[in-house]
Amino acid sequence: MRRAFAATLAAFAVGSIGVFGAGPALASGDSLVSVGNPYAAGPFPQNKQNEPAVAIDAHTPNIVAAGSNDEIDLQPCPLTAPASGSRCPFTQGVGVSGVYFSVNGGQSWIQPPYTGYTARLCTATQCTPASPPTPASTGVAGIGTIGTLPNYVESGLVSDGDPSVAFGPAPDASGRIDRTNPWANGDRLYYANLTSNFGTTRAEASFKGFEAIAVSYTTSLSAAIAGSNAGWSRPVIVSRQNAALFSDKEQVWADNAASSAFFGNVYLCNVAFRGQEKGNGAPEPVLFYRSTDAGANWSGPRPLSPAANNPRLPGRQGCTIRTDNRGTVYVFWQGFDPQTKTDVQYMARSFDGGGSFERPRPVATVVDVGAFDPESGDYTFDGVAGARTDSFPSVDIANGAPSGADATNEIVLAWSDARNGVPSPYSCCRGTIAGEKALVQYSLNQGTTWSAPVNGAQAGDRPDFSAVAISPNGTDVYLVYDNFLQAWQRSILSPPRLMQGVVRHASPILTGWTTLHRGSLGDARGSSANRLRDEFLGDYNYVAAMRTPDPAGLQVPSGMPPNFAVAVWNDSRTAADCTAVDMYRDAFLQFRQGTITATPTAPYPGPPTCPFNFGNTDIYGGRYTPTSTP
Repeated sequence: MRRAFAATLAAFAVGSIGVFGAGPALASGDSLVSVGNPYAAGPFPQNKQNEPAVAIDAHTPNIVAAGSNDEIDLQPCPLTAPASGSRCPFTQGVGVSGVYFSVNGGQSWIQPPYTGYTARLCTATQCTPASPPTPASTGVAGIGTIGTLPNYVESGLVSDGDPSVAFGPAPDASGRIDRTNPWANGDRLYYANLTSNFGTTRAEASFKGFEAIAVSYTTSLSAAIAGSNAGWSRPVIVSRQNAALFSDKEQVWADNAASSAFFGNVYLCNVAFRGQEKGNGAPEPVLFYRSTDAGANWSGPRPLSPAANNPRLPGRQGCTIRTDNRGTVYVFWQGFDPQTKTDVQYMARSFDGGGSFERPRPVATVVDVGAFDPESGDYTFDGVAGARTDSFPSVDIANGAPSGADATNEIVLAWSDARNGVPSPYSCCRGTIAGEKALVQYSLNQGTTWSAPVNGAQAGDRPDFSAVAISPNGTDVYLVYDNFLQAWQRSILSPPRLMQGVVRHASPILTGWTTLHRGSLGDARGSSANRLRDEFLGDYNYVAAMRTPDPAGLQVPSGMPPNFAVAVWNDSRTAADCTAVDMYRDAFLQFRQGTITATPTAPYPGPPTCPFNFGNTDIYGGRYTPTSTP
């Protein structure tokens, strides 16, 4: 059955007419992942994608899934500036959780065309909302082709991005995972993301609060790749919502090692913003959920951290989950250690399949990257009005998936760090302007002790959004990041802010680092938040690693290399800088500082104001082996 399944998908990728954007691999060593977007040359924001995630099916490793924040289905911005101000908001009711598949191990990609609520046919000046099931038409948002997760509008929901994807075993007809005959029922893909209510009134709401966490899944991978809504479940709300709750930054993981006592369990973590406490900040705990029936139902939430977020105990962000071949659950996040008064990467472990957790403990000290941007009020990596940044943890474990037979259970942990960086000389903008590192460390004893962190970035690189993966048998470590070629800039207008994706490789003890790939250069100034006042590249990149074959013989031979990784990253190679937008961003900074008194008037991304490919950020990626050459 597994051989037939793999062959069907391979034939489908070659012969199907119903799929749009089946992009070829590029000679440069990477390929476009967000291939379904017909708006690469504009208009903004339909040409904008960011925050990629990727997962390799350990049981059938030629199948790879990815997600991103994809604005393909939003209303385009107007071509000239209206007197009323900005008209580039997110279109009410339109989802942004992009879905992509590869059937050749990440060398080329497919973006299936599903059916859902879309504003793709709206014009820059007209977008009349229509209640489903009214079909979309010129100037009218309604039901039509989408490039994002399906079945959301049917559930009264909107897919809101922050994607996370994971493969695990499929259940039997009763909904149970058969641990006596692992993988006998095939594979299941999980896609977690933020979600909001489609309706705008309380009576129309499907849940309470501002943002929830939802998980969709597909066991019918061939149908999902073919663009069938029926290939996907309806979204399942995981977070336990209340009227003041904004759930954010989730990650989903499935225990995919058959040797585990909890094989097939699905886990999810996120940060829960619980509203405002007057004068004391917002409660912000890391929460944990689990499903023991393949994503159909979820228990929780289980708090893993304190909830406080105030000057004495700042908040926490960026959780991630992995499991080893015994089924131990590891959750990591960035937070503040009140003992040492420093930022750290925390780890919490569960030895009973997520039923209970030990107390979290720091496993690494963190110095956040970026310098303060007085325009956005956030820390940015490239300059004023630049792309926001973070030092969230990225984690992977050599758990021997899919059988668990050759696991080393080595844990690798990576993040972008500024401990040896160049301090900002600008009085306005504290922080770091150069000299950042992609720090990586490992543990061989379930996280009890850790190696000293080493810099995995190439000398001279400025790595942002660092992400790490280790092959299931622990032989190879891979690292991906966005490299910025200039130091943090005070000036908005010039010079360019060049960036590129970089993929690196090392031994399991983090020695012998080599560069496998350097992507094409792009100017980050050509990226944009929807409000236009600053750049936007999201919050993370992603990489997954695999080896073939599995020693227990559970994988289908697929002509794949014995060791490989699939990396995806935010890319601005086709984004055009727009002088008018640069001047607008600069004028807004001057307005905030009191240099000018008139509120700036927004330029808009279209002729004659801007090049039509302004804002065109993409997801690029590729398949890499230890012997790949840049």
